[in-house]
Order: sequence, then C-alpha cells, then structure tokens
Amino acid sequence: MKIFVLLSRVPYPLDKGDKLRAYHQLKALSKRHEIYLFALNDVSLNKNAVNILASFCEEVHIFQLSKASIAWNLLCFFFSKRPFQCGYFYNKRAKKKIDALLKTINPDHIYAQLIRTAEYVKHQTINKTIDYQDVFSKGIFRIMEQSPAWKRFFYNMEYKRVKRYEKEIFNYFDNKTIITEVDRSLIKHPENDKIIVIPNGVDTDFFCPIVCEKQFDLIFTGNMSYTPNVQAAEYLVEMILPQLLKKYPNIRIVLCGTTPSFKVNALQGKHVVVTGWVEDIRLYYAQSRVFIAPMLLGTGLQNKLLEAMAMKIPCITSPLASKPLDIVSQKEILICNSVLGYVDAIDMLFSQPELYNTIASNGYEFVKKNYNWNTTCEILENLIVNT
Repeated sequence: MKIFVLLSRVPYPLDKGDKLRAYHQLKALSKRHEIYLFALNDVSLNKNAVNILASFCEEVHIFQLSKASIAWNLLCFFFSKRPFQCGYFYNKRAKKKIDALLKTINPDHIYAQLIRTAEYVKHQTINKTIDYQDVFSKGIFRIMEQSPAWKRFFYNMEYKRVKRYEKEIFNYFDNKTIITEVDRSLIKHPENDKIIVIPNGVDTDFFCPIVCEKQFDLIFTGNMSYTPNVQAAEYLVEMILPQLLKKYPNIRIVLCGTTPSFKVNALQGKHVVVTGWVEDIRLYYAQSRVFIAPMLLGTGLQNKLLEAMAMKIPCITSPLASKPLDIVSQKEILICNSVLGYVDAIDMLFSQPELYNTIASNGYEFVKKNYNWNTTCEILENLIVNT
C-alpha cells in the first residue's frame, strides 16, 4: 500500500512523545508499505533528519512554517472559533502542496497524527486515519485549573474549542486511534468506543539494562519546556527534595531533557543537575538509582516511564501517570500522591535492596510483555490495511 503520512512535527530527533510515536510507527509500516511523509516544521531542522527518515520513507517532504504565517493564521483561527493549535500549524501554501502531492502520489490511505493536522485532509475522499494520540482538551483543562487568573481566560477558550473539535473531527475519518483507554473515554463523542487503542512502545533492544557506576540518586526526564514536565520538576526539587535532605544530605537529582525552560534551569544547584539536550539519554538512566515522575498534569502514556522500566530502573510516579499503564498492585512501580508518600517510597527503595530489585525486575518484565513497538504497530497496520 501507499500510505501518505501527515505530521505536525518532523519525527527526528526523538525528543517529544508525538515524534517518538510517529518515528516507530512509520519505520514499522515501511517494512511492508510505501511511506510518503509530509511533516510541518517550526524549528531549526536537524541536519540528519531528512537522511534518516529517507532511509525508510519513499519520499520526505518538510514544510517550514514561518513566524509571520503562524501569527497570521492564529489571528484567522481566532475568528473561526477553531482551536488555536490548529491555526498554529495551518498554512494555505502547505495545504496546496499536500493537495498536489495527494493527486500525484494517489495513496491508498492517509494517516494524520494529532487533531492539529486534520484541517489539511478532513475533506479528502481517500480512506484516512486520525491519531488523536492524547485528549488535548483534558490536558488544557488541567493546566487551566492550576494557572494564574489572567491565563485562565485564554486556556478556557482553547479548552472549549479543542473539546468541541475533538468531537467534530471524529466523523471525518474512517479510523480513529489513541494511546490509552483512559484517553478514549474522555473523547466526548457518543461512539468513542470505536476509537482504537494503540499504545506506545519502547525499543527494548535500545533501552536495555546497562551496568555502570551510579552518579545520581534520582532522575526525571522529558521535554523540559513542556508545562506538565516543568511543574513535575519544580514539585520534585521544591517540595520533595527538602524533605529528602533531612535524611540524605548528599542526595543528587538529575533533570535530563531537551529545551529546559527558565523555571527548570533555575532549579540547578548543589543537589540538582539540569542537563538540557543529551546525545544518549540511556547513560543518564544507567547512572541513576531511581526514576521519579511526580506528574500532576498531562494526559496519555508517559514514554519516560517505559524507558526507565526497560532499563531496569525502579520507578516512582503519580496516580495520574500510572493510570494509563493499568498498574494498581504496585508490584511493577510505586505510586504516590503526596510529598511524604514520595519521600517514603524513595526511602524504601534506598534502604531495602530486595524491594529495589523486585520493583526493577517486575517493571522490566512488564514493559517487555506489554509495550513492544512491533506488537503495537501491528494493530495500526491491520487497521489501515483492512479499511
């Protein structure tokens, strides 16, 4: 089959969840199908991106979004009452190029990732699939609840628009996919049970146990400009760390991830290392004793947890982040909902080697069994082929 794939970001480097998901899905689909990739781009293009993607795509088309066009389209979408994030990624010249490519390529299927790409292809008569990935409306609502009053007006406006659009766009696509059952239930459409759950995976050949000397006691990873990650980092350093220092005065934390915000950089200090982008994040996982993700905001599945578990690092997280994993027994991961809960969990792992090894081993086996890219991508392939 010829599959035309439309993305709002270039899926390389793998520094964001949507890019990671797209990269592995396209690579898997390319084994038996021709992939024609069209990706929007609003940042500097990685010098290796096109060559790497061309190694498994028939064609790679990158459309650069300018700041001027983004600003203009945001204004246009303000009056259209469609989500601002759709306006941010929409461009009339990109639309014309997509239409022309579809006529030339004549694909058997269109795969569009995230609702922000839906405007480009929603009226196409070619069989098509939309990957909601996460429920963005719920994520915006959670951020809105914890934002200062002056920001709530804008978040509330976008929340209502996205919530309405998630429901509206449903009927334009033959197939709908999403990462977790939790997110599926939050799409406010009467037939949301028809959305197919396709979990993320983890490359267990790449993310695997590495034995080396421990340099850090705790590690938290992710895109460090993403609001839920910024808040989790602040919570870890400003709330949890002071309590830990009472018993562990030499404790060291590493915050590892791309584009740290001003708030994250401000957390750097005697006990906290902020790395920014790193070439191989596995080294930081391997050099850390415990992975902690005290998520208070966000939706979807946390890839960072899968990666840490695949490297046999015992993990601690919040009920919000653990729920999509469908873990309730705490045999594979420790779940906490308060500062003291996190402190107690960390203390138990530090002081009880048997518990430490049990959680690490159980988490490792859980990920290998349930979150394999080959298995999850088969679901997507069968959905596309049988449409």
